[in-house]
Amino acid sequence: MSSVEERVRRIVADQLGIDPSEIKLSASLEALGADSLDAKELAMALEEEFGLKFRFEDEFSAGSTATMAAVVGYIEKNAKSVQQ
Repeated sequence: MSSVEERVRRIVADQLGIDPSEIKLSASLEALGADSLDAKELAMALEEEFGLKFRFEDEFSAGSTATMAAVVGYIEKNAKSVQQ
């Protein structure tokens, strides 16, 4: 598991009040219990953690149907403060 994946998993678990071990890369935010408000709050928490800004058009900030793999991949590609 990459450092980014671990950090994203921790943030999602904290925001949604679930156990990090329940979070699979193939799971959508919606399947993890996130609604559109949760998705926006997660985007803000991830922006703070990784020093990036999500645009509404970004594949997962527009809603809660993105997978965890999409979130991790986006951050690995775009974040300023990714430390492997």
